[in-house]
Amino acid sequence: MFGKGRDKDKEKGGSLDLGVLVLRDSQAVADAVREALETTSEAERPGLERAAALIALHAARPEREVRAEWTRGVLAAAGVDPREQEVHAVRAVRRAEPGLSLKAAVQLVREAAGAA
Repeated sequence: MFGKGRDKDKEKGGSLDLGVLVLRDSQAVADAVREALETTSEAERPGLERAAALIALHAARPEREVRAEWTRGVLAAAGVDPREQEVHAVRAVRRAEPGLSLKAAVQLVREAAGAA
C-alpha cells in the first residue's frame, strides 16, 4: 500500500509530503466488472451494476481517507487508541510498515485520529 510519493491532497494551502503513496487496483477491478457486464445474463446484471457503482464510489475516495482507514486498521489490530496513546500508535504504524519515516507515521496517526 505504501511507497515513496507526494500527497496530492492540499493541506493549509501547500502540498503535504509524507513520502507515502497510496496504491490502488480499483481500476483493474472496475474494468473486469465492466467486461463482465458486456456478456452477463439479465439475472446477473443488477448485481454487477451495483458492484460497479460500489467500486466507483470506493475508487473516488481521497488518498487521505484511504491512508486513515489503513492506519485505523493497524491501530485496531494493535489495540491502540491514536487519540489517547499517540506515541504507541506511531510505534505500531512503524512496526506495520518499517520503511515509514517518523514524520510520515505521526501524520498517518493524526489523520486516523481525525486531528490532522
